[in-house]
Amino acid sequence: MVVLPALALAAGMFLVPLPALCTGGAAVHALEQIQAQHIRSHAPDDPSGFVALADAIPDCIEDIRYYSGYNFVGERIDGYEEPRALLTREAAEALRKVADDLRGRGFLLKIYDAYRPQAAVDHFVRWAKDPDDQRMKEDFYPETDKGKLFRSGYIASRSGHSRGSTVDITIVDASSGNDVDMGGTFDWFGTRSHADCTEGLTKEQIKNRALLRDAMIRHGFRGISTEWWHFTLKNEPYPKTYFTFPVRALR
Repeated sequence: MVVLPALALAAGMFLVPLPALCTGGAAVHALEQIQAQHIRSHAPDDPSGFVALADAIPDCIEDIRYYSGYNFVGERIDGYEEPRALLTREAAEALRKVADDLRGRGFLLKIYDAYRPQAAVDHFVRWAKDPDDQRMKEDFYPETDKGKLFRSGYIASRSGHSRGSTVDITIVDASSGNDVDMGGTFDWFGTRSHADCTEGLTKEQIKNRALLRDAMIRHGFRGISTEWWHFTLKNEPYPKTYFTFPVRALR
């Protein structure tokens, strides 16, 4: 019998004390068990690091637009097998704190999109390359030339949503059940959606956008300049992994 010293596991940069173990196969097996507990799976088809937001935040409202036909494409998007919002455990925990914060002020969270599989991103790319499909132009991009969506950054071959720690979100008045007026709709392609836009917005609409943004930033998220509803966990656990599993109940 020998006592092995604390071993530094390379993945994660932390020390894990290993108790007295037999040498040989028993020690290797014990080390494998410890590693399995602490090393995240980065396999693109593995949802084990994700949770359903409905479980993490039971009173959040889910309006998953890409499961429906009411989105800028005009049909259900590939990869959305069920109308569910999934996020990494870390992002869901941070968002739960946002929900707790805003609930105390009389607001609930509404989720438009969370984890987005790569198949959905590929669907967007195919749609953007078809100049004849303009069926949802009046609802989502009346002032924007569809041929410029790639150049403008609205459509890309990869999305931060596929890394699992990005959410498209707004807030709802808990007493009335009505969406808070943000001065613009989700997925509107235009400058009115920019986070710093003030032109054409009322003081109340500007205040409402700030309320959401400040709560998200306070609990560890960062926004982007072009979409007031889009936030990503700063310390996202899978910064280089673009997941492929479909949106459906986690098994």
